[in-house]
Amino acid sequence: MPLRKEALTGQLGDADLRLLRIYKKVVECGGFSAAEVELNISRAAISMAMNDLETRLGLRLCQRGRSGFALTDEGSEVYEATQQLLASVEGFRTRVNSLHAWLKGELNIGITDNLVTIPEMYITNALSALKERGPDVRINIRMIPPSDIELAVLDGRLHTGVVPTLKTLSGLNYLSLYEETSQLYCASGHPLFDAEGVTEKQLANCDAVIPAYAQTAKIKAQHEHLRSAATATDREGIAFLILSDRYIGYLPTHYAERWVRDGRMRALNPQRWHYLTHYSAITRKGAPPNLVLESYLEELERLVIG
Repeated sequence: MPLRKEALTGQLGDADLRLLRIYKKVVECGGFSAAEVELNISRAAISMAMNDLETRLGLRLCQRGRSGFALTDEGSEVYEATQQLLASVEGFRTRVNSLHAWLKGELNIGITDNLVTIPEMYITNALSALKERGPDVRINIRMIPPSDIELAVLDGRLHTGVVPTLKTLSGLNYLSLYEETSQLYCASGHPLFDAEGVTEKQLANCDAVIPAYAQTAKIKAQHEHLRSAATATDREGIAFLILSDRYIGYLPTHYAERWVRDGRMRALNPQRWHYLTHYSAITRKGAPPNLVLESYLEELERLVIG
């Protein structure tokens, strides 16, 4: 069997990195059309860049056409390698920039969904303070599941993240941020909306939406008495189903407040049906010096300590 020709030879240059950055954005946008706005270049230019990259790598990276956009197996591998490469390049840039007296570089941060309505606003205020200290700092936020945030911080694709503190990983540092209260809600068209002192027996007769993401044993116990009739991968999905008037489910009080205020939701016996979730900022132990990250963490800790 003939050996496969090795396509990627010579040094990687700026042109290669440009093509890889375009490819990364196309993948994250889900296709050429959606990437046009993000990249501010034409679809034809994106298509030409993809053709050049496939030629350079000697691989077919994606299927595109009337059937839609889809990555090949090789394309998925190249995307993962691209994330690691660009993170390493940015890490080098950030480390060199940290030698200067002013802040310059990027802060890549991953955040669990629906935390923006938490009243303390530690993250928002820390980012504002960071931007004040370093006007040229570029902040990149990714809203992804907690497990993905942890992995991305561990392998260097993210500088920091904010996750629920379900378990601690040995490779991460933790800064405690928030204590979030969740209560059991129904919408205004649900039979329990006007009920008082709702009991476990009443709840057992109602369809409930159950989280499809990781929870502590204590939080899981709060869901065991509910009749599971639907699942959701995030809190927005839970809110959608509650607002259908057909389901009950747990939501953070700060997130549900807008619908409670408008009379669209109410908490069911909140003294009985509630739980707490703790959130922490995470960073990788032993990460290279990074003045941008250190400055952000300083501001965050100052706000938390008060």
